[in-house]
Amino acid sequence: MSIIRYPGKAVGRSESVEHNGLVYTAVIAPDLSADLRGQTRQALAQLDANLAQAGTDRTRLLSATVYVTDMSRKPILNEVWDAWIGPDHWPQRACVEVGLEGDTLVEIVAIAAKQVAARES
Repeated sequence: MSIIRYPGKAVGRSESVEHNGLVYTAVIAPDLSADLRGQTRQALAQLDANLAQAGTDRTRLLSATVYVTDMSRKPILNEVWDAWIGPDHWPQRACVEVGLEGDTLVEIVAIAAKQVAARES
């Protein structure tokens, strides 16, 4: 089975990695001056972009780990997440309080299933 690496902007990093029908990706907000709500929205938009680049989308998410710098602000994160993910297709999700680099307030690591191509008749 081949491994497909989608190049990232930082040296030594990939935007996503695909293997055996799964897409692995990690995202942060591009604008770290935003508050938690803004960074979460931006990170989720980046997650959508990474998944689309690999031929899948949020409805195929299997698992997500959300790293947040202040667990007391998790309700804000949940508000943005719930609006983004919608009423169906919820992945397994964990939320962990951590120290993140610089002004990063949230980081999301996710695994999604690849879209299955329709079989030709």
